[in-house]
Amino acid sequence: MNSTEYIHTNNDKKNISMIAQFPPPIHGLSKAVDTIYHSYLKKEYNFEKIDITNNKLFFFNLFKIWKSKADTCYFTISQSKGGNIRDLVILHFIIRRKKKSIVHLHGGYFGQLVESMNKFQKKFNYKYLKKVDAVIVLSESLKSNFQNIVENNRIHIVSNCVDDEFLISDEEFKVKKEVLKSQKVYRVLYLSNFIESKGYRKVLEMANIEKKLCEKGKLKKFHFDFAGKFFDSKDEKIFLNYIKEKNLEEYITYHGVVTGNKKRELLKKCSIFILLTTYQIEGQPISIIEAMGNGLFIITTKHAGIPDIVVNGKNGLIFEKSCEVVSVYEEMKNITPTLYYQIMLNNREECLNYYTESNYLNNIKEIFDLN
Repeated sequence: MNSTEYIHTNNDKKNISMIAQFPPPIHGLSKAVDTIYHSYLKKEYNFEKIDITNNKLFFFNLFKIWKSKADTCYFTISQSKGGNIRDLVILHFIIRRKKKSIVHLHGGYFGQLVESMNKFQKKFNYKYLKKVDAVIVLSESLKSNFQNIVENNRIHIVSNCVDDEFLISDEEFKVKKEVLKSQKVYRVLYLSNFIESKGYRKVLEMANIEKKLCEKGKLKKFHFDFAGKFFDSKDEKIFLNYIKEKNLEEYITYHGVVTGNKKRELLKKCSIFILLTTYQIEGQPISIIEAMGNGLFIITTKHAGIPDIVVNGKNGLIFEKSCEVVSVYEEMKNITPTLYYQIMLNNREECLNYYTESNYLNNIKEIFDLN
């Protein structure tokens, strides 16, 4: 398939060029873009797909942007210095062609990135971003990424969502609530890419703490499920060797990359979601929202836009980024069944009220219509 593709053409509808990273690979940004592209919105607008994932197609994509007949360009920007140079060139072309422009930031590091740039690159970011028509960020605190660059009235908040396919039904949730009341072993889920700063090694250590306690006669309380993609085969080997060397096979299940029904079933049977992230370019992890929608208790860190959606004691436990593994494990071990149950209800309700796929798409549509 060509990197540029129209999926619908109707001269009575607004033409929108989606200049973005599409799957594969699957990560928060590409998944969010893909949700828009394959939604009901493709019937509302004429979407043009320009996939900028492969930098080898940079000049080809520039040509397509220059020749595009789109009224509006929807553009997801990078959070690296090299990627930003590419983005500045793309913004230059969009502005020169006098297109309406919507910039979408899927992260929380962009402001720091700009401030760390040399004078020349920083100047051009200010120059071009001041000319865009709208900027989208994931939560209130992430608006600061564009402080003194973009006027506040042009910055819009659109939270991520849980796609409908990964949200269990009300009947399934009812069953899950009943199971929780008599549950003895809680399944703890790490569902994210296997990047060290996402905290997966800390979760491994927690599984080892659990095993040592069980060997001392304590009843088993947790089983740890890991799912996601390794980008380095050496890291995967270290992970699997740790499980083998520590004899953690009884305490850990490694699922690899999960999609579709397999991912849905995993979210359904797990009770706790854990992401002790310090990932530099973190924004608002979709995996947290998916977990909330399926009634999981959230354990995470005060990082990026996470405190905007996770409140300690209401949605789960939220720790400082410097948290110690033993402390996290101890607090998790001491959660009462009553608190588990209440937070399960809180998270399900909050997700259905604010983080559904329909809410996300309607918010995006409102911005598309304004621009």
